[in-house]
Amino acid sequence: MINFRDKEYRCTSEIVLGLISGKWKISILNRLAKGPVRYNELRRELPEATQRMLTMQLRMLESDGLIIRKVYPVSPPKVEYCLSQLGEQLAPMLIMLCDFGTNYIENFPDEVLYTNHKNA
Repeated sequence: MINFRDKEYRCTSEIVLGLISGKWKISILNRLAKGPVRYNELRRELPEATQRMLTMQLRMLESDGLIIRKVYPVSPPKVEYCLSQLGEQLAPMLIMLCDFGTNYIENFPDEVLYTNHKNA
């Protein structure tokens, strides 16, 4: 057993799954893997995410050290998000997850309905 942040884990992959679990975290990380983005850009790219949920997921990713929130001292305030070094290490694995998902659904062609298909 591994004790980390007051929780017990059977293996380190459970820790990683905990870091990226959340409805919007993988989408946020995939977007940030393409480069820095402002909050409102993320809102436009994830219109189904509520403002509260998006803010909460961003704060969690920041507190877990996967993203960096940079505030520019201008008026009105400008906030930009980007991947941290740890987040950049995670990006190739997220691409692999997307690739696996694509390969997986190709095994079930009768069950696939593409409405707005985008890769990482």
